[in-house]
Amino acid sequence: MKSQFSAGAVCGCALAALAALAACSVGPAYKRPDIPLPAQWHDPATNENASVWPSADWWHGFGSEKLDELIAEAQRSNDDLAVAIARVQEADAQARIAGAALLPSVDFGADATRQHAQVTGVGPATFNTFSPELSASYELDFWGKNRALRAAARATAIASHYDKETVALTVVSSVATTYFQALEFRDRLEVARQNLANGQKILHGLQLEQTAGVATGLDVAQQETTVALLDAAIPPLQQQLRQTVNALAVLIGKTPETVDIDSGTLNSLTSPRVVEGLPSQLLSRRPDVAESEQQLISANADITVARAALFPSIELTASGGYASSALSTLFNPASRIWSVSAGLTQPVFHGGALRGQVVFSNAHYAELLSAYHKTVISAFGNVENALVAAQQTDEQQVRQQKAVDTARRAFQFAQTQMSAGTVNILTVLNTENALFSAQDELVQVQYLHLQSLVDLFTALGGGWQQG
Repeated sequence: MKSQFSAGAVCGCALAALAALAACSVGPAYKRPDIPLPAQWHDPATNENASVWPSADWWHGFGSEKLDELIAEAQRSNDDLAVAIARVQEADAQARIAGAALLPSVDFGADATRQHAQVTGVGPATFNTFSPELSASYELDFWGKNRALRAAARATAIASHYDKETVALTVVSSVATTYFQALEFRDRLEVARQNLANGQKILHGLQLEQTAGVATGLDVAQQETTVALLDAAIPPLQQQLRQTVNALAVLIGKTPETVDIDSGTLNSLTSPRVVEGLPSQLLSRRPDVAESEQQLISANADITVARAALFPSIELTASGGYASSALSTLFNPASRIWSVSAGLTQPVFHGGALRGQVVFSNAHYAELLSAYHKTVISAFGNVENALVAAQQTDEQQVRQQKAVDTARRAFQFAQTQMSAGTVNILTVLNTENALFSAQDELVQVQYLHLQSLVDLFTALGGGWQQG
């Protein structure tokens, strides 16, 4: 059987030699766009260890085992991440398909026919024909079209890998902020319930004083109004808590009824210190920026493909095998057959489609160039915004805590003085409302600070770096 493919092997060697011919490219070489980078951040968090960046498992810095569990579950089961992984597999397969054009295509076929026909001077006769054949074809990539197709597909595949990293970072960040938001609503519910219990306590005391003739009906009615308002604030918070937990369930790939957040407070979390590194390193730390550049590289290769389509294409074909009327003589040297051919195709008239494709490819590159520029400057803007948010919410948290402490002392003084008869119920109500508002605002500021830290980690690429 070895001699059966000798002619095909000769043809394959000939094609390989032709494929080794130097080819020229009719498209532009890719050059990374020159975008000026800032030397330092406008509002740096620290000037120490400027080259240090967040770690890949940055969320551990919040000190929450529950958050670690939720993120681990999301990394296993999140549907958006599963879609991104499937897209990576698709893009890798497309890159393999595109690269196949650079190699000859080889096919093997075998025919066996038996024919009964009338032969002049002989009469009826039966003929057998056996013909195994190996065929190969190859398009000489003289203008670099097939190489550009492979380069475009590879860049798209790499972009899909970076897109998966972007999705993974988004999922982790979303789980963190949604979990923090759930804790925020739990804490706000607790504040509302404590204030309701305190208001009911005051109301009960006033009702006793009214019975004794010390407090008036107006005093009682005013406190009843306050209690009713405090009670009415609870259902919306319960609704928001449940809806937030449901959103968290979707992020971790579970049905809402299987997930609950029945423990934990914002006060139990720690605020990790973020070191933002140097601005010049950000482009290699953001997967979305890397993805945008790979799309630009792919579009640049598409220009070569479009331009090469205007030039002649050279197709080489070869076949070799055996043909015989008897199996016993099929592989004799005399039964050997082969053919080699070359064809040239020059586009002449396609109604402007080919030149239109060139214009389209150039315009698409220009579009992605602008998109890449926007992605880069947006990345720096994200970091700057997150830095200032982290700094200001931290300061706001300190000031709001002072406001809560002051409001609590005022409320305690008002209660004591009302018991002594030196102030009326209106003063107590005012200080009570001020305390409730300050406590509720403090919880919201705590959440905003944690959210700003997550945003900063995300803006810095979440510890990812281009390999």
